[in-house]
Amino acid sequence: MSEDIQSSEIYALLDDEYARAILTATNTTAKSAKELSEECDASLPTIYRRTERLIECGLLEEQTQIEDGGHHYSVYKARLKRLTIELENDELKIEIEEQPTEKMADRFTELWGEI
Repeated sequence: MSEDIQSSEIYALLDDEYARAILTATNTTAKSAKELSEECDASLPTIYRRTERLIECGLLEEQTQIEDGGHHYSVYKARLKRLTIELENDELKIEIEEQPTEKMADRFTELWGEI
């Protein structure tokens, strides 16, 4: 999680039904905004606003999908693996464990290939 993100922003975002639906829908498979709009029963502008906020908070990642004809579009994949809220020293603290991203996996594959 980004150090600049306040816990209150995460709480507010996770209180949003569309943000939760997007995270759930993209947990195992990256999906386009159109797919998310249909699956979450939300307008495209709503999906774009929520995906932007989720990306800013480090809970969602945007990837570029390239088609054979050279056209490309964005797909979104949840980065959230586990969320823990802990009461410590009279303060609520939030800890986010992220899923490994494809970029991390690609780097590992490249490193392994060099060995």
